[in-house]
Amino acid sequence: MINPTHNDHSVNLAPLVSIVIPVKNGLPAFKHVIDMVSRQVLDANFEVIIIDSGSKDGSKEIIPSDDPRFRLIEIPSSDFGHGKTRNLGASEARGEFCAFLTHDATPINERWLAELIRPLREDPEVAGVFGRHVAYEAASPFTRWELETHFAGLRQWPKVKIEDAREYARNEGLRQIYHFYSDNSSCLRKLVWQEIPYPDVDFAEDQLWAKKIVEAGYAKAFAWDSVVAHSHDYSLWERLQRSYDEARAFRRLFGYRLCGSKTLAFKRALKTTLRDTCLAIRYGWILRYPLATLKMPLDNVARQIGHNLGSTKSELSTRHVELLSRDKQMQAK
Repeated sequence: MINPTHNDHSVNLAPLVSIVIPVKNGLPAFKHVIDMVSRQVLDANFEVIIIDSGSKDGSKEIIPSDDPRFRLIEIPSSDFGHGKTRNLGASEARGEFCAFLTHDATPINERWLAELIRPLREDPEVAGVFGRHVAYEAASPFTRWELETHFAGLRQWPKVKIEDAREYARNEGLRQIYHFYSDNSSCLRKLVWQEIPYPDVDFAEDQLWAKKIVEAGYAKAFAWDSVVAHSHDYSLWERLQRSYDEARAFRRLFGYRLCGSKTLAFKRALKTTLRDTCLAIRYGWILRYPLATLKMPLDNVARQIGHNLGSTKSELSTRHVELLSRDKQMQAK
């Protein structure tokens, strides 16, 4: 295995993988991402393309200037789009595979990249791969449990490909598994991207792309051993906004209603609060993390309000969408 340095003539050879990292005001997490990406061990060359969309916190300055594997592309903040910017990165990529990281998703070890591209190298049917997320060390135990449970459930689906079109069309739960994909840590085959680029949408560009590739007959894979630290302990308002973005995108892009009524929102908030209370008692979180435990009922309510608004209020004005959307507010900063 090799880990090329700037003194290694091999970096001038065409890379096998291009890693694309969009960034805007990513510090301090972005520094840890750069450090860990620099340390990746791979039996081939890789390049790193950083696309900065108007950082003002010094993010550009921490990109290694003496390492030729790294390349900076700057775009105006107004030009950023989740799918649009990733398409720019892929178009600039020289690698056969194009990996994506967000500026706050930190590989936990030097094998992140090798494990992420393994399914692509081993199986020509696979068009895209996403990796596992774990919570940051300082994250709430409820956040940690939720991530662990989510990805443990996906582990039984290491590779998906539509074999029964009727079952796929009939079963919404199955479709959601087939569509799940996360550009916090992912990698695609560039030849497939040239045929099916990312859609230029406000949110969920990764899951919409996954939908397109599986419906085109390709396979999608999950790399359990490719792991990044990435999590959010949202404030209550941020939770509502994030849930609104998610539900609104799922309704507009996939036709799913994550929470179609106030009654359902109430029932789900109650059910998840009972679950979280049981977890807090079982694992002693109620004593070790009393503030996090007290916050969870409100967090569950905020999540369901956001899901309900995003599922049912498609007629909201642009001004109200901008108020409720965390994604739009983050892009405006």
